[in-house]
Amino acid sequence: MARPVWSGALSLGLVTVPVELYPAVADHTIHFHQFERGTADRIRNRRVNERTGEEVTQGEIVKGYDLGGGDHVLVEPDELDEIAPERSRRIDIEQFVELDEIDPWFFDKTYWLKPAKEDFAKAYGLLLQAMDRSEKAGVAKFVLRGKEYLAAVRAGEGVMVLNTLHFVADLRKPKDVMGKLPEVPKPRPKELDMALALVDEMTAPWKPEDYRDEYSQRVEELIKAKEAGKEIAHEEEPEPSADVVDLFEALSRSVKNRKSGGKEPKKKAAKKPELAELSKSDLDKLAREQGVKGRSKMTRAQLEKALKAS
Repeated sequence: MARPVWSGALSLGLVTVPVELYPAVADHTIHFHQFERGTADRIRNRRVNERTGEEVTQGEIVKGYDLGGGDHVLVEPDELDEIAPERSRRIDIEQFVELDEIDPWFFDKTYWLKPAKEDFAKAYGLLLQAMDRSEKAGVAKFVLRGKEYLAAVRAGEGVMVLNTLHFVADLRKPKDVMGKLPEVPKPRPKELDMALALVDEMTAPWKPEDYRDEYSQRVEELIKAKEAGKEIAHEEEPEPSADVVDLFEALSRSVKNRKSGGKEPKKKAAKKPELAELSKSDLDKLAREQGVKGRSKMTRAQLEKALKAS
């Protein structure tokens, strides 16, 4: 069973419930040790004194804030704890909000909250039921490992869930990251309709169990193969297509492909487009493909008539 990463009290008005915080997400990343190539010698990271080269224990290390010019302000870990003595041991709910008002952009990590002792189960259960029925989240602040967090406390999976949230100051706007944003042209109505049809065709109930970490699985297979002394076969990356893609045609084929269960539908004889729906330039293009003579001098009506006869 996992150990709590934090213990303290959940506070709502005059109601205080001692609670423990447990991580709700496990890290399945495959971790490697470092070795010097060609040897069995481990490479290790050590904390050393920059001046003497001697190793320093964790207890002898203090924090230093860089003032620039080689000057630092040194701060003891205890001094940081002292400036937030209450908040470091309390999760104070300051207000409630509708859960869907919190944009997913703000969410960071997920934790479970449980009462610290059975004696506090009644008060814990009361708050849990109130949150569950209201479908609201309590907005709170607390300190974990020397850092203050904004959090949303809500009901889920039969327990209280705490999601740490990013502060607004932590979030970066697209223009701040990418500079000048691309000018997005307005799509043609038929392209937008086809894109919406593709979205509808690909819409299905959310089943998270259908998704797996395929890269980690391949890393495990690589390790097992190397352990067994087998040759590793590498799949070559497909060459990127240099063809200019017709967006409407690509969307149309995507929708048809989804409807056929992922199989490429059999090609049928080309169907003549509805001429009335085409623009004048598309009519000219079609007339050129059909070999209609004198097309440049024809009116729209004459073009349609010539194309119907071809």
